[in-house]
Amino acid sequence: MGTLGDTAVVFDLDGTLVDSEPNYYEAARELLAAHGAPGFTWEDNAAYVGISTWETLGRWKERYGIAAPRAELVDELDRRYLERARVSTPVFPEMRTFVELLAAEGVPMAVASGSSRAAIEVILAGTGLDVYPRVVVSAEEVARGKPAPDVFLEAARRLGAAPADCVVIEDAAPGVAAAHAAGMRCVAVPYVPAQADAPPFATAGLLVRGGQAGFRAREAFAWIAGG
Repeated sequence: MGTLGDTAVVFDLDGTLVDSEPNYYEAARELLAAHGAPGFTWEDNAAYVGISTWETLGRWKERYGIAAPRAELVDELDRRYLERARVSTPVFPEMRTFVELLAAEGVPMAVASGSSRAAIEVILAGTGLDVYPRVVVSAEEVARGKPAPDVFLEAARRLGAAPADCVVIEDAAPGVAAAHAAGMRCVAVPYVPAQADAPPFATAGLLVRGGQAGFRAREAFAWIAGG
C-alpha cells in the first residue's frame, strides 16, 4: 500500500501521457487516402479523439464506404502509426513528473487505452514509461470501448483496487464519461482545450481547462492526496 492509502491511478495513454495524436492523424490520413477517402483534416480528426481504434475504424468504414475488413484496417493503421511512433512520441513533461511523483509514493498505476495492445507496448517501451504501470489494458481486451467503463473497470480488477479508490487521468470526453460510469474520480486534461465545455468534462473532479499547458504535476498530486 502506498502512502496515499488504497488510491490507485489509471492513465489514458494517447493525448494524456504522450502526444501521439499527430502521429495517429498522419497515419489515419494516409490510410483513408489509400482506401479512396482523401482530404481528412486535423479538424476531422478531433472528432475521434478518445474513441477506440476499433470503433473509429468502424465509423470510417461506414462514413467513407471502405470495403476492407475492420481487422485488416486496424493492422494497417497500427503499421502506419508505429512507423512514426518509433521515431518520435514525446511524453508530456509534467505528466512524466506526475508519474514519477506517484511512483515515489508507491501508488499503483495502470494504463487503460483505446489503442491496440501492440501500439501501447511500443509507446510505453519507447518512452521509458513501461517501468511504471503494474497493469496495461487495451480496449481490444474488453467488450466495449470508452465511453463505456469496461477498460477502467478491468484495470481496477487487475490492480486489485476498488473503483472508488481509483483516479483516472484523461484527455478526452469519452474517457471522462467512462471514468464517471466506472465510479472513479477523474482528473481531466483536455487535449483540445476548446472542448472543455463538453458535458462529460463537467463530471471530472479536477478539470484543467488549459489542457497540458495548464497541467501541473504537484497540483494534481495534491488534489489526489486531498481525497
